[in-house]
Amino acid sequence: MTTTTSAAVEVTGVHRRYGGPDGFEAVRGVSFEVRRGELFALLGTNGAGKTSTMELVAGFTRPHAGTVRVLGHDAFAERPVVRPQLGIMLQEGGFPPDLTVAETATMWAGTLSDPRPVGEALELVELGHRSGVRVRQLSGGERRRLDLALAVLGRPSVLLLDEPTTGLDPESRRNAWRMIRGLLAGGVTVLLTTHYLNEAQELADRLAIMHEGRVATSGTPAEIVAGHPARITFRLPGGAGLAALPALPGLRPDSEDGGPGRAVTIRTDGLQRTLTELLGWAARHEVELSGLEARPASLEEAFLAVADDQEPLGVRA
Repeated sequence: MTTTTSAAVEVTGVHRRYGGPDGFEAVRGVSFEVRRGELFALLGTNGAGKTSTMELVAGFTRPHAGTVRVLGHDAFAERPVVRPQLGIMLQEGGFPPDLTVAETATMWAGTLSDPRPVGEALELVELGHRSGVRVRQLSGGERRRLDLALAVLGRPSVLLLDEPTTGLDPESRRNAWRMIRGLLAGGVTVLLTTHYLNEAQELADRLAIMHEGRVATSGTPAEIVAGHPARITFRLPGGAGLAALPALPGLRPDSEDGGPGRAVTIRTDGLQRTLTELLGWAARHEVELSGLEARPASLEEAFLAVADDQEPLGVRA
């Protein structure tokens, strides 16, 4: 019987290893939960363990340690109970190439207890007009859209999407986002992996960034971004080094000096204050800061900080 927990997915201290007791450990103590009706995104560098974690949630294999529960059930031991409530989109679908799009969806619908009408599922991903085309004749992006159609065909309560928009053109990606938002509005819970940071920024209620098999940071996109500095970049005017600049917040005394004409990046937690002081100094000294850009912290900054092992604040010339 399904519990009344507010979490649709609970991952607690899971480990996954390949190649026996001394093999490669792809997932190393990962924990997170996905609340009912939200979209939770897993981000990470290549090899971070995202897909391995997703496969544990799908119940394809048992974790070597830790627990995975979906809708209150053990994802592996109780997979016959969980599976009818899951929609799963893997990185590769592996469809029979000689079947048409409609035949492929109809075949898949035959394995489900309460599928959507095939035509409805294909229209959701804008493949209705391609229903009579054989799978081998589809483009890579169209095959991804067929993957997505099959994932939602069974009216899932929990939808697992592993890199769902890879290979899609920008318009198709936006349409996929629109469909996912519609599913969320209908109460579906979504666990998503993606390499597109703007996709996570657009869709995720909360997210985790993985690195080397562990969760490096997690929270709402705003919470994760808030922990990282804004950036101001410009080029030093001729004849000026860093020593000529004022004592700006984020400009450390021990920063490496930059020669004239070299690019300077100031990282700061007080973007407006630092920029005001910099521009005031430039006005007083009649200095033109070429290539001046000021950018608030972004999800990309947070991601790169994890990938780069959290570079310290300061100036890089």
